[in-house]
Amino acid sequence: MKEILIISDNEVRKNNLNVILTFMGEACSHSEYQHCVKTIETKPNLVTVLIDGEIPELAEDVIEKFHSIPFINIGFQLSGEKNFKNLLGSLFEPVTMPALTELLNKCQDFHRLNTPALSSNAGKTRLFRSLVGKSEGIQEVRSLIEQVAPTEANVLILGESGTGKEVIARNIHYMSKRQKGPFIPVNCGAIPGELLESELFGHEKGAFTGAIGSRKGRFELAEGGTLFLDEIGDMPLQMQVKLLRVLQERIFERVGGTKTLSCDVRIVAATHRNLENMINDGKFREDLFYRLNVFPIESPALRDRAPDIPLLLQELAHRLENDNENTVRFNDEALRSLMSHHWPGNVRELSNLVERLAILYPTKVVGIKELPLKYQYGDIPKAVSSLPEEQQEREALNELFVSQQDIEAEGAQVGMLSTALPSDGVNLKEYLSELEINLITQALDQQDWVVARAADQLGMRRTTLVEKMRKYEIVRG
Repeated sequence: MKEILIISDNEVRKNNLNVILTFMGEACSHSEYQHCVKTIETKPNLVTVLIDGEIPELAEDVIEKFHSIPFINIGFQLSGEKNFKNLLGSLFEPVTMPALTELLNKCQDFHRLNTPALSSNAGKTRLFRSLVGKSEGIQEVRSLIEQVAPTEANVLILGESGTGKEVIARNIHYMSKRQKGPFIPVNCGAIPGELLESELFGHEKGAFTGAIGSRKGRFELAEGGTLFLDEIGDMPLQMQVKLLRVLQERIFERVGGTKTLSCDVRIVAATHRNLENMINDGKFREDLFYRLNVFPIESPALRDRAPDIPLLLQELAHRLENDNENTVRFNDEALRSLMSHHWPGNVRELSNLVERLAILYPTKVVGIKELPLKYQYGDIPKAVSSLPEEQQEREALNELFVSQQDIEAEGAQVGMLSTALPSDGVNLKEYLSELEINLITQALDQQDWVVARAADQLGMRRTTLVEKMRKYEIVRG
C-alpha cells in the first residue's frame, strides 16, 4: 500500500497531520528525526514525506539523501540556499486540506515524471490520476479496469457522452501487456460511412477517386496495441459485417487490394447508445454485439457521483497550472452549488467550465456569484429589479399562465384551478399567489427538489423560481 511518512519530533503537529491525512483516505505513518533515515530505508512504498522544518540542517540532509522521494516541508521556512528538485513546497500552520491536496498532487506528478518506464505501479498511478474520485461508481470502474487490463478480452464501455469513456480505454491500454504498443482511437460517428472502411482497413492506390497512393488503415497502425472504436453504435450496418469478420478471423484486406493481412490488435469499443434496443430495431448486429460485449464497463454519469466534483475540480485546475495556463480555485459555497447541478455534459462540461473560469478569474477564488447563472444553486443575494411594480406583476402573471398551459398540455390535473368566478367575487392577488405556490410546490416535489429541473417544468428561469421560493418562503419539509 502506498504510504505517506510524517517526520517530526512535535507530537501535536504529527497528530494534526495524521488526522487530516486519515480523513483524506491516505495511509500514513510517522517517525522522529532520530530514526527517520532508517525508517525511510525500510519503506519501499513511500509516495511522499512530510518533514518538519524545525531543524533545517537535519531536514535538508534528509531531503538531499533521498533525492528520488518527493518531500513537503511543514511548519518552518527552510533556508533556501539549496535548491532541491524533490522539495515540492512548504505548508504553514494551520494546515488546510486544499493546500495539502495540491502539494500531494504535485508529488504524484513528481513520481510520474521521474519514473523511467511505465511499470504496473506507474500505470496504477496514472489510472488513479485520470479517474479521480472516491464514489462507489468510480471505484468500481477502477476495479474492473485492473481486472480486465492484463487479459486480451474485448471491452465495451457504456455511458453518456462526456463521462470519460476514452479515459477508461486509455487506462485499459496503459495497464495491459500492450502498453508499449500504440493506442489508436477512431470515432465511428465522425467519419462518413463511405469513408469508414478505408479509415479502418486502409486502401491501395487507385482504389477510388482521390486515392493517389496506398495508405495504412487504423488496424495496421494499431498493430501490437489497442484500437479504440468510439461511438460504435453509429457504425453503418454494412461496416458492422466487415468488422465482425476481422474480429472473428483476425484478417482483412485493404480497400481495392487483394492481399490478406493479419492483425494483432485488441479492441475496446464505446457507445452512449443502448445497443440492445438497436438490435431489436434492426440497427445493430446481435453477433457483433456479443463479440464486443465480452467485458462491459459502465462509465457513471457525473450527476451520480456528485461527491467527486471537488476532487475533479482540484485535478482539472492543477492540470491547467501544470500546462502553464491560468488556474482557478472555488470556495465552499461554489462547490456546493456545482454539486447540485445536473451536468448533462458530464466531466467534459465540468472541464470546459473550469477552463472558462480560469480565463475569467485567473488565480482567484470563485464564489457562487462568479458562476454562470445555470450553475448557481442555493442562496443567492437578491437582486433589486429596476422594472416598475406593474410590469413585474404582468411578467409574473405571464410566467404563471404559460407554466400552467404547459402543465395542462401534459395532462396534469390541478384541483384548485377553476374557470368559474364565484358570485361573491374573489381576491385575485391572493388566489393567484395560492395557485402559484401550489404549482411551484408540485413541480419541486416531482423533480425531487432540484430547482433547475423544476424551473424547466414550469417554463421559467431558474433564478426566477429561486426568487419566488424566497418570496413565498417555500422550503423543503
